[in-house]
Amino acid sequence: MCALHSTSWAQQRVPKYGIYEITLPGPTAGNPDASLELSATFRQGDNSYRPEGFYDGDGVYKIRFMPDREGEWTYTTHSNYAELNNKTGALLCVESKNRGPVRVANTYHFAYADGSRFYPFGTTIYEWAFQPESRKLQTLATLKGTAFNKARMLAVPPYKPYYVQGPDKLTQFPFVGTAKENFDFSRFNPAYFRSLERDVQRLSDLGIQVDLILFRPYDKGQWGFDTTNDDTNRRFVKYMVARFAAFQNIWWSLANENSYIKHLSDEDFDHYFQLVQKYDPYNHLRSIHNADRLYDYNKPWVTHVSLQYYNAVKVFGVSPLLRDIYKKPIVHDEINYEGNSASRWGQLSGEELTRRFWIALTGGAYATHGEIIDNGWIGGGGKLDGSSPQRIAFLRKIVESGPAEGLTPIDQAFVMNAAGKAGDYYLYYLGEDQPKQWAFVLPQRELRKGMRFQVDVIDTWNMTISRVPETFELTDPTRYTVTDKDKRVVKLPGKPFMALRIQRIGAPVAPLQEKKSTEIVEEEL
Repeated sequence: MCALHSTSWAQQRVPKYGIYEITLPGPTAGNPDASLELSATFRQGDNSYRPEGFYDGDGVYKIRFMPDREGEWTYTTHSNYAELNNKTGALLCVESKNRGPVRVANTYHFAYADGSRFYPFGTTIYEWAFQPESRKLQTLATLKGTAFNKARMLAVPPYKPYYVQGPDKLTQFPFVGTAKENFDFSRFNPAYFRSLERDVQRLSDLGIQVDLILFRPYDKGQWGFDTTNDDTNRRFVKYMVARFAAFQNIWWSLANENSYIKHLSDEDFDHYFQLVQKYDPYNHLRSIHNADRLYDYNKPWVTHVSLQYYNAVKVFGVSPLLRDIYKKPIVHDEINYEGNSASRWGQLSGEELTRRFWIALTGGAYATHGEIIDNGWIGGGGKLDGSSPQRIAFLRKIVESGPAEGLTPIDQAFVMNAAGKAGDYYLYYLGEDQPKQWAFVLPQRELRKGMRFQVDVIDTWNMTISRVPETFELTDPTRYTVTDKDKRVVKLPGKPFMALRIQRIGAPVAPLQEKKSTEIVEEEL
């Protein structure tokens, strides 16, 4: 948990990667959102952080800090407001079960700050933060029973008719005001952001990362949130970082479908990325979601690729190419949705969405789920009705029991449907093919004569794993491949959506992590 710990005591005990909050009284006159400069330097020996502060309304000013080392930290505040300047204090960081922020690991994968691996299996609940409390609670209960560990959600509501009239009418907005005619874009509404913080915290309590989307293009000319000027955008970015950077489960998504925000160029987003990078002392993950124009993910302030390109997961081979281009983790954050929507992007079957996940993962990448059945889930959450979530949970369990460093394409130029760790672990996905046997032939890299392997036949749709009773032993490698010494084959049922897991006997495997996903059913053939 990351519950807030304020300065009510002389020295507050704060869990490692928890949130320590300095609360200071100050002036109410003028417009602090436009004029405030506030930060604090936290020190422990040679280590220091300088998070920004923010105005929380009613003469209250706050600075939040996420300590990453146990022991005593001291702090001194800095401000252009005399009442807030040069305040000092201390806190005691204590051991906790928090794992800290997720960061890039091994170039193409992710890990928590404590070094434990994180494999993103995300879902999409864009408008969840703007729902009635009953719907929010239903969504949390649903998520608790799934394997999803990342959620993409908007920080600012999109314009929808049901948000301006009816039972779901919004009464709080990011800016002071209630309509386009009276929004004051120079003043933030603290009550709105406190609600958003509570939602981020509740997802953190479930172990779910929040891919928080800062800008979006969905106003249809009604509220003006997607046409704000550069000064407003810069203040908004800085304010969001000040309020949310101390939450351990934050990922920064600079925009959803960025090129549909017509008045902002890639150069504008360059500047906003750099602001996030400058003011976030904890270096949370940063990316941007595209529409009809790809942002240059090679730029140094982008930590990973957040991609909306459906064709990239319809066929094998694209994810490995993207890895080579960007040399960063690839997350296919929008691959179409399982559903019955009138829109073509929401008409996938559960089988097809599951297939796309497998193609992403066996390409050394990751994918994000979405569902729109009878207009439910991707908008406001609630309950899941699709058939893909439990199959995705099954896949997550398989991935987490594989190589600790994540899946790597095995021979991406010629064997595009296999990933793992050369020499030790191979995961082949056969997709829509329906073979009745598979010749035991592996790419020769890292292999040598006499190595022995066991094979599991995986039915990815029925979620079963069947152990092949025979052990396969390698003969001498040729230039490109190596086979079983007796030229044996693996018998298959002639059904679609099958996979093979091939593990070297004696090779190390990763321990299973959380038991949130569907239990794997194992049997012998």
